[in-house]
Amino acid sequence: MELLHHFKELTIRPKNAKELKGLILQLAIQGKLTGHWRKENPGIESASELLKDIIKNKEVLIKSKIARKENAKKEFLKDKVSFLIPETWISKNITEFYYTIGGKSNQIQSKNYSETGKYPIVSQGKNRIDGYSDDESKLLKITKPIIVFGDHTRLVKFIDFDFIIGADGTKILSPFDGVDSEYFYLHTSSYDLSSKGYARHYSLLKLEAFALPPLEEQKEIVKIVETLFKEVEQLEQLTVERIALKEDFVTSALNQLTSNNANQEWSFLQEHFKPFFNETTNIKKLRETVLQLAVQGKLTADWRANNPNTEDASVLLKRIQEEKAQLIKDKKIKKEKALPEITEEDIPYELPEGWVWCRLNEILHSSFYGPRFGKEEYVDNGVPTIRTTDMNSKGFIKLKNPPTIKLTEEKLKLYKVEKGDLLVTRTGSIGTMAIFNEEYDAIPSAYLIRFRFLIVNIEYVFNLMHSPYGQKSLGLLTNTVAQPNINATSIKDIPFPLPPLEEQKAIVEKVNAIMGLCDALEQEVQQSQAHSEMLMQSVLREVFEG
Repeated sequence: MELLHHFKELTIRPKNAKELKGLILQLAIQGKLTGHWRKENPGIESASELLKDIIKNKEVLIKSKIARKENAKKEFLKDKVSFLIPETWISKNITEFYYTIGGKSNQIQSKNYSETGKYPIVSQGKNRIDGYSDDESKLLKITKPIIVFGDHTRLVKFIDFDFIIGADGTKILSPFDGVDSEYFYLHTSSYDLSSKGYARHYSLLKLEAFALPPLEEQKEIVKIVETLFKEVEQLEQLTVERIALKEDFVTSALNQLTSNNANQEWSFLQEHFKPFFNETTNIKKLRETVLQLAVQGKLTADWRANNPNTEDASVLLKRIQEEKAQLIKDKKIKKEKALPEITEEDIPYELPEGWVWCRLNEILHSSFYGPRFGKEEYVDNGVPTIRTTDMNSKGFIKLKNPPTIKLTEEKLKLYKVEKGDLLVTRTGSIGTMAIFNEEYDAIPSAYLIRFRFLIVNIEYVFNLMHSPYGQKSLGLLTNTVAQPNINATSIKDIPFPLPPLEEQKAIVEKVNAIMGLCDALEQEVQQSQAHSEMLMQSVLREVFEG
């Protein structure tokens, strides 16, 4: 069988464990796990003979009023399961095989639950035991394992101890003699009632068909399922531990990169790329670390050693300030209120020689909020608007049937984005950024901020904004429930690590090369996941289509 053949391979991803257990249940109730057992045990009495004993037992219990007959709307009852079953099995409506026990007199209200107490309370919560009580008068004495079915939660529990029933719509199902309680539990667990509304799931359960094997085979199925479930859980635990160890190593190695000799640590890390960067979370950490190294100047230490005569960033900053002053004098941009000077408390880390700290506003040409328009200004063949949904996390803009606006030449000149402008979303996917590198005219929507810079490499600015330092400065690395707020003023105030212009270009080239490697690693992960998914689908087809 394909499932068993690829069993270990299918468990290498933790999310597959739940699907695997579901598959095992489906195989179990179809008799596909015990084909070999049936060949070795040809003389076993068929389930049709067993049914006669179950009916007799049922009649005795109903007559003595221990059990009551379960009723469901006959026109909706299912007597036949939707799959082929072995010849020695039978299929009947599930209500033929169990009765409910207990009543309101056995139930206890949730207000009487406690964390301590002599007797466990079982209700339809997620835990096997939901509370405790000392009220022995409500204790339900049982002589064999029974099933708890949650009418609202659809959770099924297998109970093999004395307990008190919680008063919350919990149903206690007791299989008749001839139906193994654990097999009944497995079969009931296999039903999918999740897409059938919220209330009265017990009524829906009563409509289902039930596949009954001979009693000896029921016990064998339970044994096989328990064995397979344990193996899934063991493999899942090993996978979780392996991933955790890998993530610990990656975190430690990346921390070493940012705090020690970057070149030395980088050489060590490269040797372990394949085995340690095959999880998307680890690749994400690698991207973040690379960007942090970039804005700390650690990616270009060799470049600086090989280019000792590079113009100092302080000279670049002075040139930017002079150009900005001229633009203000020519009334091309407005003079803004001076931001406070950067103090020692504002500086998050030490810069390499030749770099300087400045406020982001010092290198800005201008910033601009996207305009709002009235309905009458939207036309079929106007200037396209760039919306937040047209921008992706990698910094690209792709217009998707954008609304278009009728603009005068004067307004177009005022509003339009130019090549090299940085767009930042201030609502929706807050903090998403993109560089406008297109040839067509376009204007930003009202939910975007447009930033235009002076004599800096815009890709370096983009990388800085996406680094852990940049994200923290933007207020995007927060654990608070409240949505962060981004505005032009808060962005302008950010302390900005400015390298020489030539080094900015070198940083961008280094970052792009490593991000290309990350893309390749991610593609390998996606291919591996796709293979795992295809394998799972193949097994699903085998199970459900035969």
